[in-house]
Parts: sequence; structure tokens; C-alpha cells
Amino acid sequence: KVGRVICDVHNPDGTPFEGCPRHTLKRAIAHALDRGFDMLVGPEAEFFLFQTRQGEPTTETHDAGSYFDLTPVDQGEDVRRQIVIALERMGFEVQGAHHEVAAGQHEVDFRHEPALKTADHVGTFRFVVKNVAQQNGLHATFMPKPIVGDNGSGMHTHQTLLRGGRNAFFDPEGPWQLSETCLHYVGGLLRHAKGMCAITNPLVNSYKRLVPGHEAPTYIVWSERNRSPLVRVPAARGAATRVELRMPDPSCNPYLAFAVMLRAGLDGIEQRLDPGPPVNKNIFTMSHRERRHLRIDELPVTLSEALDALEKDELLRDTLGEHIFAHFLEAKREEWHGYLKQVSPWERERYLKVY
Repeated sequence: KVGRVICDVHNPDGTPFEGCPRHTLKRAIAHALDRGFDMLVGPEAEFFLFQTRQGEPTTETHDAGSYFDLTPVDQGEDVRRQIVIALERMGFEVQGAHHEVAAGQHEVDFRHEPALKTADHVGTFRFVVKNVAQQNGLHATFMPKPIVGDNGSGMHTHQTLLRGGRNAFFDPEGPWQLSETCLHYVGGLLRHAKGMCAITNPLVNSYKRLVPGHEAPTYIVWSERNRSPLVRVPAARGAATRVELRMPDPSCNPYLAFAVMLRAGLDGIEQRLDPGPPVNKNIFTMSHRERRHLRIDELPVTLSEALDALEKDELLRDTLGEHIFAHFLEAKREEWHGYLKQVSPWERERYLKVY
């Protein structure tokens, strides 16, 4: 038997440890409750299954499947089913599981549930996926961009606020049937997107995914009808009205990620931030001049840029607390500087013979 323990970390005197991410999310949830809101979250977690050689992972896939393919093209279907069965035995409600765009890439969708419960689930989910893969002689990875030229793995995060048990984002009389609360929440996500990116996309490798052409967002706008912007509002209305933040990847700490999303959205509500009209045209096909005309800003292109933005964002600093804020920045600056010292195969292939 294997036991799972989800816990908070406390100091010896019983006070909450400032470096516990679960406490960070709990503080954000309490902040929302003080304003009459409950947050529901439903992530779409993607991952790759790779073959192993002598026990070591490779980047060789064991299928050539693509989006929603089935057996025999999708050789990962049996493994995916085993993952879902294991999760359901642990009390998960899985909304769906399918093959993703890239060969060897898969997705499992979570039911919308309270933010803290969902964050706990994400941690358990990653453990289950890796163990089931290992039992099948495969290696599962949540690395955001393991293969050049293929789609990376994201963790699109659907989120809803409830007020008094009712969906606070739906208004049948509002523009696009969205409430002012919803629009201001989107405005908050857009306002704090650059700083949030350091938390929701915390690896050097995360920014190899956030490039045009591979379904990952790079532009800080919202839309109803296309998937190129940062925030999408799916078509469902009524109790299913929600916003989808498309930049997070599955390497993030879910407690910290959900906390900064919630506080950013609440800041939008409190400051009545206007997200502007939706941009329903494919932004990837726009010219630079068109984007400038629409005042479309871009996400950071490196971890270093994201850390700079995080360092300037007082709301996110308050959300994380001084302990996590300082130690996160220190650890990630060290990671970035370590990366800068490396000489990659790309550099050798491009420059060694030429210069």
C-alpha cells in the first residue's frame, strides 16, 4: 500500500512557515473570501511519454499519434487509461484524457474544483503519471519544451469565481454575456501577466515553448474565439462561464501559480481594470504594425525578463510573501546565470566553422 499525505508546513512553535507554498495559496483564498468570492480551477495538464534505454530517458516517442488520435496510431492509450484509473481510485474526477498534437504528447483534464484541492491534485497527478509510465517502461516528463520544432506542454488553467454559490462571471445582459466582475478579472490577469510568468513558467526551458506557431500564447490580450491570445473565454455560458489562462506550463508550483492568478484577478476587480475589447483575429498572422496599432503587448521572452517583471510587481510580492519572493528570485537568477554559461550544440553548429 502507498499512502499520500497532503500537509502544511509549520514552524516548531506552530505558526505557519513563510516558505510553505500551500500557506501562500491559503492566504490568497482567504483574501478572496473576504471579498465574497470562491475560486474554482480546472487545469489541462500536458506531458510527454518517452522511451527509455538502459533505464535512462530518451526523447524518442513510442507513437506517431497527433491530436485526439486513437489506437493503433496512439500507442499511449493504454498507459493513459491506467493513469486515469489510478487517479479515479484516489478520488479524482477526470474530465477527459487524450493524445495531444505532438508525437508522444498527452493531456489529462481536471474537473473544476476549489483552488486548494486542485493544487493538491496537480502534485499527486504528476507523481501518478511518472510512476505509471515507469511501470510501463516509459519516462514521463512535464518539461515544457523537450523537442525542437514540436508543440510544448502547457497547463491551460480554467478559472471561475463564485459569489454566494453562483457563477460571478456570467451576466446574460452584459457584453458577450460576461459580467463586469469577469471583465475586470481578465483585466487583472493581463495587467500582471509579465510578472506572473516567472511563477507560471518558472524554467529556462519554459520560454522555448512561449514562441509563435506552436499554440502557446505570446501576446497579452484576451479573446472569445481564438487560441493565440493569453486569455481565452470559452463559449460556454451560464454556470460554465470561465476564463482560461493559457501561458502556465506543468513545471510550475500549482500553489504559487493559482495564488498569483487569483490575486491578479482580484486586483483587476478591485481596481476595475478594463481589459479592452476581445481580439478575435489570429494575432500570429498580424503584422508588427497591426499589433502596435492595437497596443498588443508581449510576454517575456526569457526567464530573466520574467524575473525582472516579477521583481517590479508589488502585488505579486505581497501575494508570495517576502520569504518566498526573495528565495524564488535568488534560485531562479542562479538558474538563469547557470544557463548563460553553457555552450549549446546549436551554437557550435552555427559558429564553429564560420568564425
